[in-house]
Amino acid sequence: MPSRIVKRTAKLADGRDLIYYDDADTRLGPERRIDTRRLEPRPPTAVMRQDVLTGEWISIAAARQSRVVLPPADRDPLAPQTPGNPSEIPDQYDVAVFENRSPSFGPAPANEPAGTPPVPAGPDDMAALGFDRERVAVGRCEVVCFSPAPEGSFGDLTPGRARTVIEAWSDRTAELSALPGVEQVFPFENRGEAIGVTLPHPHGQIYAYPYVTPRTARVLDSVRRLGPDLFQRILDGERAGGRVVLAGERWTAFVPFAARWPIEVHLLPHRHIPDFAATDEAERDELATLYLRLLRGIDALYEDPTPYIAAWHQAPVHTGRETVRLHLQLTSIRRGADKIKYLAGSESAMGAFIADIPPDVSAARIRAAVASV
Repeated sequence: MPSRIVKRTAKLADGRDLIYYDDADTRLGPERRIDTRRLEPRPPTAVMRQDVLTGEWISIAAARQSRVVLPPADRDPLAPQTPGNPSEIPDQYDVAVFENRSPSFGPAPANEPAGTPPVPAGPDDMAALGFDRERVAVGRCEVVCFSPAPEGSFGDLTPGRARTVIEAWSDRTAELSALPGVEQVFPFENRGEAIGVTLPHPHGQIYAYPYVTPRTARVLDSVRRLGPDLFQRILDGERAGGRVVLAGERWTAFVPFAARWPIEVHLLPHRHIPDFAATDEAERDELATLYLRLLRGIDALYEDPTPYIAAWHQAPVHTGRETVRLHLQLTSIRRGADKIKYLAGSESAMGAFIADIPPDVSAARIRAAVASV
């Protein structure tokens, strides 16, 4: 952790981890109030079932049904606690990370009752295929609070605060990658009610999966077929072409050749980096300002904020680290000022996307919007 950004660890009342990351220019003191709530025990860890037709694992997390949905501002569960709001974070903060209370992936059961599915026995176990295969969904889900502000998103942050969040992503990637059974770590932000966001508070999440995700498995197959320099060849081709929307000394953002979504931008580092933990100080510093420009440009496309998913793809923990490069895939379902791209029959049932806007046209619009902010 750089000396100018300070990490402070704590525990919530039910034993979940809470980590504060203080800005380089923080006005907060070193002490934090403890969580004195009386909480119900943590729910049992979810289970996973394998789809025998595709080999994919489906986490069945019934506790998620009790999540808070669009609460009033005075009951924001991500705000600092007050006498009237027993939220998840007991004190003031700059950036805070905590274990999700109703996670899709959680700790291995300490005392397994009769009938509990087995804990995954490693990558080979998860890659095997068979009927009625069920496992405990071992892993971790964390909430990353970008700010104590009641509303907003990453694009509303100052460069200094953005840098603190990037530091948190880097630190959490390293910590979660070291947990037993974790195979891939995924930081992301969902923005906007149209995407399905249930809290307007500026925040993202990090999932630590017990398997390599389906998309990454397909990327690994492409690397095997086309060569270990696949990402560098993609980046070189895009930088020489006409779909770049923003570039710095260490990162380039572009609309990909085969963009699926009405708005889709990929952001890649110029050197091979498997995950956030492997970025250096200069790369994190540039990303803090470059990423803000990109998000603000996406918002400048229309008169009101753009719903999006900001997905930070990282290499798996134990495979493909010399070939799979850290990259952002920013996507939006918005295909016009008042039009949404719904995933109907072809996309939802067959996984066969039909693009409404040519990628080159989209790139020109986004490039102009980024230049305007």
